[in-house]
Amino acid sequence: MVNMILGRKLGMTQVWDEDDNVVPVTVILAGPCVVSQVKSEATDGYNAVQIGFGDIKAKKVNKPMAGHFAKAGVEPMRYLREVRVDDPSEHHTGEVVSIADFEGTEAVDVSGTSKGKGFQGTIRRWNFACGPMTHGSRNQRKPGSIGQCAYPSRVRKGLHMAGHMGDERVTVKNLKVVRIDPEQNLLLVKGAVPGGKNGLVEVRKA
Repeated sequence: MVNMILGRKLGMTQVWDEDDNVVPVTVILAGPCVVSQVKSEATDGYNAVQIGFGDIKAKKVNKPMAGHFAKAGVEPMRYLREVRVDDPSEHHTGEVVSIADFEGTEAVDVSGTSKGKGFQGTIRRWNFACGPMTHGSRNQRKPGSIGQCAYPSRVRKGLHMAGHMGDERVTVKNLKVVRIDPEQNLLLVKGAVPGGKNGLVEVRKA
């Protein structure tokens, strides 16, 4: 069984559980995903299947990818990801992975690309403390000392400094599955997941 499915983050809302408690949830349009390639240890060195998600116009697909989809006998898809499997002989191209396969799953791990924050200083990026705000201090938001003088006479690697923030791969683990709607391919998980609306996410069984 393929334990991962691709989807789009539709946004956040709230639902009521069986005890009439309000639960904040993220709504994910999960699948359906189509297997576009099966890899085995004999031919590729590892066992995996390639799944695709999302519609795309044929004119936007380049010739190498168009040939790849034609060889598999599937329609072109916008996103492709590989998933490791134990026995590739159990899968075939054209196989559909849907959210119905996640029925009975209590928790999932969701991976996505976080929102980009642009160039940020050390206070916002690394939660540095501010300097004195009064008595003539000119060090309200400066990073302060960044190293020693005599030895090693350089800035050490990995030092927390200002720079680009966000827009990186983030995984949130053990999100509780609140509801699954196979008819509309919807997955509702408790809490927030990485990225903005309509962002691509990978959902794995925890």
